[in-house]
Amino acid sequence: MIKKLVLICLVAAMALGAVAIGRHRKSRQPSAATAGTTVDKSLPGNNVIATVEVQPDSPAANENDSVNNLKRDLLLAAATAPKAPAFAPGSWIDSDSLTIEKLHGRVVLVEFWTFGCYNCRNTLPSVKDWDAKYRDRGLTIVGVHTPETESEYNLENVRREVPSLGIKYPVVTDNDYQTWKAYNVEAWPTIFLLDKQGRIRWLHVGEGGYEETESVMKTLLAE
Repeated sequence: MIKKLVLICLVAAMALGAVAIGRHRKSRQPSAATAGTTVDKSLPGNNVIATVEVQPDSPAANENDSVNNLKRDLLLAAATAPKAPAFAPGSWIDSDSLTIEKLHGRVVLVEFWTFGCYNCRNTLPSVKDWDAKYRDRGLTIVGVHTPETESEYNLENVRREVPSLGIKYPVVTDNDYQTWKAYNVEAWPTIFLLDKQGRIRWLHVGEGGYEETESVMKTLLAE
C-alpha cells in the first residue's frame, strides 16, 4: 500500500512538473514573436503599440538595423549608407504619390514635421529656401507630416495649413506613424538627406545645422 502511495505521488509530481514547464515555455514565446514591438510615446494616450512582423535575419530587418544605427550630423560614405525605407501609404498634398524608386536620380530631403510644432515652423524658412534654390538643380523635398496633437490628424487641417505656411513642396501624411517608425525618428523636426541612389547620407535632428545641411546637399547634388 505504501509503495502504491509513493508511486502515485511520484506520478503526480512529474505531471505537475510537465505542466509547469509547458506554461513557462508558453509564457516566453510572445517575447520572441514580438521582438520588433515598440511603444510610441508621442501618440495621444501614450499607449499605442506597433508590432513589426520581421524576422531578425530578413533583409528588411537588416535595413532597419542600419537606419537605427545612423549617427547625427555625419556625412556617410556612399558605400556604407543604408537604403532609405519606403514612404508608407498616406495622402499626398501638392504632388502625386511619390516613391523612393521614382525619385532615383534626384537628391531627396525628407523632413519629419507637424504643422503645430514650434520648432518645425522655425525650420521652414530654410527648407522653403532650399526648395526654391535647388529644385531645378535636382533636389526634391518631401515633408512627412506625422501628427502630434489631435487636430493634426485631420487631413483638412493639414491641407489648409500647408499653403498657409507657404509650403510648395510635396507633403505626405503619416497618421499611423509607419514612415516615422521605418526611419526610426524620435523627435520633430528631423531631416534626412538621400543621395541620387536613394541612400541615407545625412541625419539632423532639431533646429539649427542649416549651413552644414546645405553643404551636404550641395555635395550630393554634385555627385
